[in-house]
Amino acid sequence: MTQEDGDLDSLVRKRIRALRVAQGWSLEELAGRANLSQSSLSRIENGRRRLALDQLVTLARALDTTLDQLVETADDDVITSPMIDSAHGLMRWPVKGDPGMTVVRQRMTEPPPENPARMRAHPGREWLVVLSGAAVLMLGHRRFRVETHQAAEFPTMMPHAIGTAGGPCEILGIFDRDARRGHQRAGGDTEARDPAE
Repeated sequence: MTQEDGDLDSLVRKRIRALRVAQGWSLEELAGRANLSQSSLSRIENGRRRLALDQLVTLARALDTTLDQLVETADDDVITSPMIDSAHGLMRWPVKGDPGMTVVRQRMTEPPPENPARMRAHPGREWLVVLSGAAVLMLGHRRFRVETHQAAEFPTMMPHAIGTAGGPCEILGIFDRDARRGHQRAGGDTEARDPAE
């Protein structure tokens, strides 16, 4: 066994215990959910029993996670810097755990368009939080005011647009893969009221 294998083995054991404790479960409770004996689970957590793939799969299910998440190793590059799009006043951060996700920070100074034809619709979901000021989210014919520290989540198949509610505001948006693609396809449009442009 290499040092790296030993580190992964130890990490997985610590992760099993940490997930069990986070759920508030005793050894007996998790052992029952995973169809293991309490002593077997204790030996797995303490490193006195070899980790078997079939047991890891069962434990992952019992802990409401996946095998991949249970055995993934931590990346060294925990900190990432934003990509700056100064033309649109945006900062973008890719989400490493899900390359399809993007986080965008944008300062807005214009209200949403009055003309519904200028709203966009595309597959996906978006989530945003207002960091400062207040934003207006247009969803179809509905208008929502989103205050500082409030968040909104919505399906992007609904025609939508985002802008300010009076003065400048700053928002942080998270876009799934489909929503990001929808905004990239529309990237030629100069409308800067939507945070994913």
